[in-house]
Amino acid sequence: MAAIIELKTLLSEDIRQLETLAELLNQEKQLLASSDIAPLQEITAQKNNILTDIRERAKQKIRLLVSMGYRPDAGEPSRFIRAGGMEDLYQLWKTADGRLRACQELNQNNGRVVGHLQKRLTRLTDIFRGASAQQKLYGAKGEQTSVSGGNILASA
Repeated sequence: MAAIIELKTLLSEDIRQLETLAELLNQEKQLLASSDIAPLQEITAQKNNILTDIRERAKQKIRLLVSMGYRPDAGEPSRFIRAGGMEDLYQLWKTADGRLRACQELNQNNGRVVGHLQKRLTRLTDIFRGASAQQKLYGAKGEQTSVSGGNILASA
């Protein structure tokens, strides 16, 4: 019974921190549009702290579930919780999972924005180097690379 109470506490803390993470991800998206680096670094540090906490609690939750009879090779923990008739614990688990998935989606969106910004910076760098009209090839990770060097626009 103590394990169930502790699981509920851990899940409640997950939900609270995932809400904070979602707010940070929304702020990050707005800051990416303004290209302001200092606040982005602060948000990244906050995100990393939250993610570290969530990972630590995930380990604790698995240990508690194993102590209750859950086998990690048996599938998702939510099925074990539901099969055990712990409906309130199952609802908390489902809520935390939903918030986690929403944060993952926000993070993927921000990742796409960062990818677009990196491509734009690469194009600008190519223009400054005089390599904008050069042939491009795609690398192993899908990034574009110039085939040959370009004309120098200026030298110092």
